[in-house]
Amino acid sequence: MIQPPPLSHRIETARLILRPSQASDAARAFEIQSDWAVTRMLRMAAFPPDREEIEGWFSDHAREWQAGEAFRFAVERKDGEAGHMIGLADIDGIGGDEGELGYWFGRESWGHGFASEAAGALVAFAFHSLGLAALRSGRARDNEASGKVLAKLGFQPIGETRLFSRPRGEEIVQCRYRLEHRESDSRITTP
Repeated sequence: MIQPPPLSHRIETARLILRPSQASDAARAFEIQSDWAVTRMLRMAAFPPDREEIEGWFSDHAREWQAGEAFRFAVERKDGEAGHMIGLADIDGIGGDEGELGYWFGRESWGHGFASEAAGALVAFAFHSLGLAALRSGRARDNEASGKVLAKLGFQPIGETRLFSRPRGEEIVQCRYRLEHRESDSRITTP
C-alpha cells in the first residue's frame, strides 16, 4: 500500500508549480473543459461540461489522495497569477506497484512544453515519492502532441485499444503506453 505524502506536498519545476488540486479548482477546470479542442481529447469528461459533476470530482480529490488512490495536481505557472490553474496532471488507477499518468491543459498553454514539464515531474514523483515500479498512459490516436510528450519521457507503445469517448459520443482508438522505473532513470530526475 502506498504511503501518501501530506496534502501540502508541492512540486516545483523550472517554470511550474504543481500543488494538490482542491475543490476550489473546479471553476477553472470548468472553463478549460468548456473548450471542445481540450475536452475532445479526454475520455471521460462530458461536453458540454457539467459544472456539478466537475465540482463533485474535485471535491473528492483530497479523499483520493489520503487513501492513496489518486494524486491529482493543479498546474500553475511560476510567472503567472497565483492560484491560476493552467491544467491538471495526475497519477491514478493505482494498483499494486503501477499507476496511470494523465494530464490536460487549457489551449492557451499548448505548445510551450508545459505538458512535458509537468508530466516529467509526475513521473519522478510516482517513482521516487510513491515507489511505483511502472506507469501506464494512453492518448487518442489523433492526439499526436500527447504522443510526443509520452515518447519524450521514455514511454514505450504497447498497443492500441478501442474505447468509448464520452465527449465524442463514439468509440475511438486509444494508443497505450508503458514506462518502467528503470527505463526512466536517465530521463527523469526528482524536481
